[in-house]
Amino acid sequence: MYKNIMEEKTLNEKESLALISQMIEQSKRNIEVGRGNVLLYWGYFTFALSVAINAIVTITQNGYWSFGWFLMFVFWGFMSYKRRNSKPKIITYTDKAIRQVWTVLGFMFILSTIVLTVFSYIFSFHVFNLMMPLSLLYCGLGISIMGIILEEPWLTYTPLLSFIATFYMLSMLVAGRPLCNWWNLLFGFSFALMYIIPGHILNHKVRKSC
Repeated sequence: MYKNIMEEKTLNEKESLALISQMIEQSKRNIEVGRGNVLLYWGYFTFALSVAINAIVTITQNGYWSFGWFLMFVFWGFMSYKRRNSKPKIITYTDKAIRQVWTVLGFMFILSTIVLTVFSYIFSFHVFNLMMPLSLLYCGLGISIMGIILEEPWLTYTPLLSFIATFYMLSMLVAGRPLCNWWNLLFGFSFALMYIIPGHILNHKVRKSC
């Protein structure tokens, strides 16, 4: 009798692990948007925007073009609309967990933007420059957490390299150094590292498994 109970317990554990694996694989497939991948959409858009802003600021010598980064919020709205119109047929628990992570980080983005804007106006100094390293930090944390949930090392660990850029920017700002135009490119390359490379690897794994 004891043996039968143990065998039944082992079988249930195997079934549970198989179910979890199926949910993770389904969630990986659900990351695809249309014919692409949500990571690739964000990665390529941000990289292209960083190159454009860097070029325009260099040509015009006007740092106000850096406010072009607010287009990220426009793109966020576009991606939300696109995903709403292409919802996956199967939504797993891991999908919901990932969605909640990015929802919290999204509110952190909005709150940081509002608070830093208000502080810049009240205290009359460029505290809004903190938004760039904070954005890298938020995005890197989101990708790493998503990698842990999906059990994908490339998603989990590549953002750690981009954190070097975050710490560099924060150190320069604390030291009183002004924001440099080439930081726009540094931001774009960091996004390429966090989004584009893992996005292509994830696409390859999903297609191979299918």
